[in-house]
Amino acid sequence: MSPETHPITIAAFYKFVRVDDPASLRSRLLADMSARDMKGTILVAPEGINGTISGTTAAMRDFLAMLRGDTRFADLVTKAAAADAHPFKRRKVKLKREILTFRQHGSDPTRHGGAYVPPEQWNALISEPDVLVLDTRNNYEFEVGTFDHAVDPKIRRFTEFADYVKANLDPERHRKVAMFCTGGIRCEKASAYMLSLGFAEVYHLEGGILNYLAHMPAEASLWRGQCFVFDEREAVS
Repeated sequence: MSPETHPITIAAFYKFVRVDDPASLRSRLLADMSARDMKGTILVAPEGINGTISGTTAAMRDFLAMLRGDTRFADLVTKAAAADAHPFKRRKVKLKREILTFRQHGSDPTRHGGAYVPPEQWNALISEPDVLVLDTRNNYEFEVGTFDHAVDPKIRRFTEFADYVKANLDPERHRKVAMFCTGGIRCEKASAYMLSLGFAEVYHLEGGILNYLAHMPAEASLWRGQCFVFDEREAVS
């Protein structure tokens, strides 16, 4: 997709890292987005940042270069898509207690987390008979699309995931768990939480469903349906 035919770039990113100055970082990010006429939302918390934003190709390039110039975000990974117009109506940079609300002790991805599985190795893992394939997304997202053999925890919001694990899963029976979510961020917290409960082997899809769809040829894909996204695109495949 060329900038001439699709002039807007959409970028999604997150980074779990200690942020001692969230208010100062918020002000800087909002000022930089405003100067470049960018839109979308970034969450800032003591545990890191999480955002989905849009801007012209040049604006996005410069904004991300500025962000990676901060040593805390030097290795920031982004997922990009092209669009004809901004999918967001406003720009917001919000201060939060968590960049992804979970409210569970033991879910700190900066201390520990599950093993990343690249898209090229994901099919083999979830095809193993002793692996529990767990969709960590909400039930309406599961209904739009999911992986073969995936279990739907039937949650309405991520904060319910811990209750599902406690009520339905057992570290002694479920020795190998492979989880996935849209962009990877839920699995960072979910895998850290499950490890804290004593689950022996916890894996998660690196970069989430969006990364898998970007790298896996359609003829080899084990994804069925579409992937719900939280902007005006609603779903991608």
